[in-house]
Amino acid sequence: MAEERFNLRQAAVAKLQARGIDCEDIAALVYDLQNKYFPRLTLADCTVAVEAVLNKQDVQFAILTGLFLDECCEQGLMPEGLQEAVENDEGLFGIDEALAMSIANIYGTIGVTNFGYLDKQKPGIIGHLDGHPTHVHTFSDDLIGAVAAAAAARIAHNSK
Repeated sequence: MAEERFNLRQAAVAKLQARGIDCEDIAALVYDLQNKYFPRLTLADCTVAVEAVLNKQDVQFAILTGLFLDECCEQGLMPEGLQEAVENDEGLFGIDEALAMSIANIYGTIGVTNFGYLDKQKPGIIGHLDGHPTHVHTFSDDLIGAVAAAAAARIAHNSK
């Protein structure tokens, strides 16, 4: 009997869902970013774009890594100094944004500018995660913003 192969994408999506993040939440961010430029855009179109970004292996690795770090912080498993920096999402920490930028960069400059906007404004699920009273989402909020930014850029790149 052959072993079932580990599915990295399923693991990343399942981990997102376990942290309270659904593809529809990310698609809503994409829609808000792009609907003024593409009046016929639907939430379903945005979900397709999010799914396409989530199909990329480097995105899956970034998500799993970042969510793991958030969970380690929640459990107090990080070394002194790092624990506090992640727990408090310190402004000069920056590693969370650096990891997220690996996703935002997939579709070029538009992905990066979309990410910057989402990171500053913190709309929708990003703001919910950023202000969560009991869980650490230092990496989660930026990763979600980056996936949304990349999906929005994908829509822009694929438009005529």
